[in-house]
This record gives sequence, C-alpha cells and structure tokens, in this order.
Amino acid sequence: MSEDKKSTRGAYGDALLELGEADENIVVLDADLAKSTTSIKFAKVFPDRFFDCGVAEQNMMCTAAGLATTGKICYTGSFAIFATGRAYEQVRNTIVYSGLNVKMCPSHSGITVGEDGASHQTVEDIALMRVIPGLKVVVPADYYEAKAAIKAAARIEGPFYIRLGRPSVPIIFNNDYEFNLGKAIKLKDGSDATIFAIGIMVSASLEAAKILEKEGINAEVINVSSIKPIDVNTIIESVEKTRKVVTAEEHSVIGGLGSAVAEVLCERLPAPIRMVGIKDLFGLSGSIPELLEYFHLTPQDIVLAVKNLVYQ
Repeated sequence: MSEDKKSTRGAYGDALLELGEADENIVVLDADLAKSTTSIKFAKVFPDRFFDCGVAEQNMMCTAAGLATTGKICYTGSFAIFATGRAYEQVRNTIVYSGLNVKMCPSHSGITVGEDGASHQTVEDIALMRVIPGLKVVVPADYYEAKAAIKAAARIEGPFYIRLGRPSVPIIFNNDYEFNLGKAIKLKDGSDATIFAIGIMVSASLEAAKILEKEGINAEVINVSSIKPIDVNTIIESVEKTRKVVTAEEHSVIGGLGSAVAEVLCERLPAPIRMVGIKDLFGLSGSIPELLEYFHLTPQDIVLAVKNLVYQ
C-alpha cells in the first residue's frame, strides 16, 4: 500500500477521457455537478457527447436510458445520495428493468462527504442498489481500481452502479491493475480471522492487519469490490481456513457488505461475524477524521472487532 493518495472520483474523469477517445458511442450525463464528479474533464474535450441535465437526477436517468436505446454507452454522475434516493424509481424501472447500458458512477458516497452533513451523505445506497434485480454493484478500493472498474463497465453489457468517494485515499494497486467483475482479491494472507472490506475500509483493514500482526494475530484481508455479483468461492475458501469473519464498510451494516457476506455464510458455511460499519444512523456534519472516529470506522475499530472474535 503506497503512501500516495488519490480520490476514486478523480478516476472517473480520467477513465471517461480514455473511454471517450477510444469509442465515440461513449456519452456522459451529469446533474450540475460535473466539477465535483470530475466529469468536467470529459465535457471539455467532448462537449458534443456531454449533457448537463441540471439539478434533475430523475430526468438524467431517463435521458440516459433513452440514449442507451440508440446504442450509446451512457455514464451518469451525481452525488450518491441523489443518484440513488431521488432517482430510485427511474433507476429501477427505466434503466435496470429494461437492462439498458447505463453505468451509474456517483461520487461523494458515505460519510466522508464531511461537513455537508446527513442530507448529502448516503449510508444506504449499496443496500438500495444491491436489491435491484440484475444490477451490478461495485465499490472500488482506490483510484486505480476505480479507473479499471469504470473502463471495464463499458465492455460489459448492462447497467452498473459504481460507488465513488470524495476524499483522497491510499493507493493500493497500480496502473496495470485489471478489474474482474465478480472476483474478490486477497491482499494479505492470514489464518486467524478474515477481514472482508470495501472502499476506504480496504486500506484501513490493511493497516489494522499490521497492528494485529504485532500482537500475534494473523488476519487475512480481502477486497470485495464486486459486491454484486459477489465472489462466493473466495469468501468460503477464506472462512474455511480462518473460521472468524469481520466485515468493514463505510455504509450501514444493514444491507451492505456485512449483509452480503452474512448471506453467503448462512447458506454455505456459518461462522461468527462482526460488522464494522454504521449502526442504523444518519451521517453528521464534521471533518472526515472526526466522522470516521465517531462512527467507529478506524483501523483500531477493525482491530477491536478481530480481537473480540479471536479472544472470545
């Protein structure tokens, strides 16, 4: 894990530029947030293929659906709370029910939006999107995984939800990284417990594993960026070895990664599990470090969850 940091939303603008140069069927829509989502990079180079729909996510999703019926590969940007909450019916009925080629890549997900507070923070978007039949749900861990996932989505037919974030986060992968939908990635081998993580909590989990190692606990760390479809085989293979599970996510523990992993284990391999995530609460206004500490989303919180299982 590198000490360098880059945001996953920054990967969106960079990936769109590369996609736009390679394929004239790529079109991008935004909801008056192109600077924040970084799709403004695409708008400046390909203005004829960029559509600012204004503060109207519902209209944006319907417009993207219409363009997709003409053979276009559509990318939409907004803040995650508005892309999923405000436009839920349009996402469900107009895009996903019809199986249209729309790639929804909203940014500013989770509580790391910071001072904007609960109205602009979404801790329930993964749950909302994961339950829609046939929608692929991805939560990249860093800039390079985000860029690779966004580009891979153009090659894979059908709708995507790719969750991006506002802050710069540690670099885990490199420019050669290849994203494989439906595949989880083991980042550290271990034998005493498995930590399944997504998004910003992947780097936090790697840091937690280092702390645990100094205390004699060997934790396995797995990046589950593809939440749907989820990699059942990798989950089972790891838990067969460790028999103890911690999930870590910047999302509600209801309906997110913790729920997805628990569903797999309940059917295939019951095991004790602890979920590090947001406990049925809305977000708050505050600095990112303050919020991560308040909602118990720090490496030390992951350490405590693992130790609780190992020493129970």
